[in-house]
Amino acid sequence: MPNFLPGPARLPRRGRPAARAGAGRSLAGRISRNYGTGTCRNIHDRYVSSDVQYAAQEHGDRGAEPARLLRAAVVVNPTKVGDSAAFRHAVRAAMQEHGWSDPLWLETTADDPGRGPAREAVAAAADVVLACGGDGTVTACAEGVAGTGVPLAVVPIGTGNLLARNIGLPADLRAALSVALTGADRAIDLGVANGAPFVVMAGLGLDARMLSDTPEPLKRRLGWAAYAISVLRHLRDRPMRVTLTADGGPPVRLRSSAVIIGNVGWLRGGVPLLPDARPDDGKLDAVALRAQGVAGWLAITAQVLLRRAGSGRVTRFVFSELVIQTASLQPWELDGEVMGTTSRLVIAAQPGHLLLRHPAKRP
Repeated sequence: MPNFLPGPARLPRRGRPAARAGAGRSLAGRISRNYGTGTCRNIHDRYVSSDVQYAAQEHGDRGAEPARLLRAAVVVNPTKVGDSAAFRHAVRAAMQEHGWSDPLWLETTADDPGRGPAREAVAAAADVVLACGGDGTVTACAEGVAGTGVPLAVVPIGTGNLLARNIGLPADLRAALSVALTGADRAIDLGVANGAPFVVMAGLGLDARMLSDTPEPLKRRLGWAAYAISVLRHLRDRPMRVTLTADGGPPVRLRSSAVIIGNVGWLRGGVPLLPDARPDDGKLDAVALRAQGVAGWLAITAQVLLRRAGSGRVTRFVFSELVIQTASLQPWELDGEVMGTTSRLVIAAQPGHLLLRHPAKRP
């Protein structure tokens, strides 16, 4: 089980007996570099001032104002919520149960799937940002909070919810909200592909075609099974020619049906596609899969499930930076969102760049 480690931009936690000397200056330097002085001032006021206030209360200053309640920002993808009123009621009930104030409500749009609302939450001095949606919503919110020291909590209400599954988040809404408000914060890595961030997986080839061909109504009706139906159309596609260069090493040329890069490694159903991937190891893992036809894909499935080495159908890499070049334009995706087509993909790890809320460790 990975250790719970402080992030590179982690802020002081509320509840310390006194603020450290120079904390404001150190915090200001870290945050202003990423978000400017206005956001820096808001975050400084939230964390450093509250530490001083707590210290005054502990030392018997009767004139000090009572400590304020914590406040969350809820960034929700409205297309993933069936009953908006019931969802809001559940969130407010969780806030009340755990002693938080009424949250700041923000919605994603087709033009802004979460980055803007998450940045607005940071500017509003939210104590935690709840990303309510699928992996695409989580990734967009992660881009908005990464590097600020404000933790991101995941409320999984999407189709895949792979990040939630990989870090052990419960699928039940009430339980997930409880983790969001009471869990432990841990710094994890981000991946960046052609300048765009991802927290779960990036893919080139077959998986991007599968996502592109799966309509939203089918996902709402069948859930994860909709992807299985879509992928059947592409089992006979010819593998593409790719060249992979990891960390400036010698290029590896091969034919591949899909190249998948992961910050985490487990798919739905407990499939260990990248079993050694860890979100806090400072590296990314990749696998190139080569198959054509039903028999070929059955062989790959067995090899992945049984974790067998060899056969030439499965090629694995661990890297800090990977350059993928293809002989022709290929579709690519990030965390379930199709990004378009490309013949060159540059992927890099950003170690410890995101503070993510996890289930608290059991004593």
